[in-house]
Amino acid sequence: MFKGLWTSRGLRAGRDPLGAALGSLERRVMDVMWAGDHMLVREVQGRLERPVAYTTVMTTLDRLFKKGFVGRTRQGRAFSYIAAQTREQVEAAVATGVLEGLLSNGSGAAMPILSNLVDAVGREDGGLDMLNALERMVRQKRRRMQGEDK
Repeated sequence: MFKGLWTSRGLRAGRDPLGAALGSLERRVMDVMWAGDHMLVREVQGRLERPVAYTTVMTTLDRLFKKGFVGRTRQGRAFSYIAAQTREQVEAAVATGVLEGLLSNGSGAAMPILSNLVDAVGREDGGLDMLNALERMVRQKRRRMQGEDK
């Protein structure tokens, strides 16, 4: 489903939600796109940390355009590219997609996911604050849902 999500030992651990949706070069190109504005292929190529062939960057940007990660406009014979969404919007969409996929197997399958979520939040710095915020969100959602039922 998501390239890079699995290793030979199972699910890849990591803190980068985009690692599951983008290849390594795609991610590096998107980091450049999020740091700038409209850019030509040559500009993106020049801002990458490691040298990459012009045609490889052009192909990567075309692939990202087809996936909806970047927009483009014609400038003469070339295209100018810009990030279609912010990094935060893309991370939220990836996280939502993963969670909806995991939760779609019914409420019984959801319990281990929810338990792991609470455990992961509790292990983070500021975990207590995040757990309190999560609890507030659950209460607010419950009130909204109960209001819809009336």
